Amino acid sequence: MQQLTVKQRQYLKGLAHDLQPVVIIGNNGLTESVVKEIDLNLKAHELIKVRVLGDEREAREAMIEDICNATNASFVQHIGKLIVLYRVSEKAKISLAKL
Repeated sequence: MQQLTVKQRQYLKGLAHDLQPVVIIGNNGLTESVVKEIDLNLKAHELIKVRVLGDEREAREAMIEDICNATNASFVQHIGKLIVLYRVSEKAKISLAKL
């Protein structure tokens, strides 16, 4: 998992602003198939939004850590029920080198 600087995080937040959630975590929580779907979307897009259905903030925060550990993704932002994740792909589309 790559540690992001404040400037990198701000830049990624700006890029993620117009994105729609590509994965929705339902009532069953963080299952193996959900983790695989997140991993697949990170490979394809690098920067994704995930929507978590559920009202418990603590549960969502625990899911963030589990997702990041399972997918080697970097946490960018958590607003309400949306989580923004980033992971560099082999064919990097987003450059964070100069930030």
